[in-house]
Amino acid sequence: MADKPKTPRPPVQAPKRREDRKQGLSGLPVWAIVVGVIVLVGAVVGIVVAATGGGGGDSGGSDKDAQVKAAMTAAGCTYRSVKPLPPKDGSNYHGDVPTLTTNVRWATTPPSAGGHYPLWAVWNFYRSPLNPRQVVHNEEHGGVVLWWGNKVPSATIDELETFYRDSPEAMVGTPFPTLGNKIALTAWTIDDPSKYYRGGDYGVGHIAICTKFDEDAFTTFRDAFRNNGPERGTDNTPGSGPG
Repeated sequence: MADKPKTPRPPVQAPKRREDRKQGLSGLPVWAIVVGVIVLVGAVVGIVVAATGGGGGDSGGSDKDAQVKAAMTAAGCTYRSVKPLPPKDGSNYHGDVPTLTTNVRWATTPPSAGGHYPLWAVWNFYRSPLNPRQVVHNEEHGGVVLWWGNKVPSATIDELETFYRDSPEAMVGTPFPTLGNKIALTAWTIDDPSKYYRGGDYGVGHIAICTKFDEDAFTTFRDAFRNNGPERGTDNTPGSGPG
């Protein structure tokens, strides 16, 4: 009996790829596009943070500066942060002011930082003008200085003295006649004292000029900048001073 012809088996087919997955641009899966976007956004945020210096800063950092500016502006004062003029030899501000009559250029008026006499003024509140060449040295040690012009009413000067007496540590009060009817606050800060004079880092001077006393604004300025000068660790108690 003749053999029956065998029916050939169908050819084996490779498993079919699923074509129902959603695909994005250029045929990429949506999940891959989403991951790429997340990575890109993270990189952009990192660049922005690096460029702006991150969050808050130390003394005189952007956060404190913005806080003080807002408080002083609300009180009707002007406010600036200004880098001091560099020392002539690049390494020591004392060399710029060897005597109490040496001509000195400062970046602000009254001075908020820069060249100064080697001996600072005794920490106190004065009714007669101090030599600003000394007072800048107090700022270098972290002092906050109250200045007022020769047309400021005596009642306002009394308010300034009360403000001083309430917290006199690292504070100086002195007339500055050419301010006329205005009051000024100044301070000199640096983020890292170990970098003072290095790489052209001389810190930053801060100055607010007002037409009246405002306790809240003055307190904000004082608390933000006091004891944050380029030279720290000195005795800034009332009545103390050099030699």
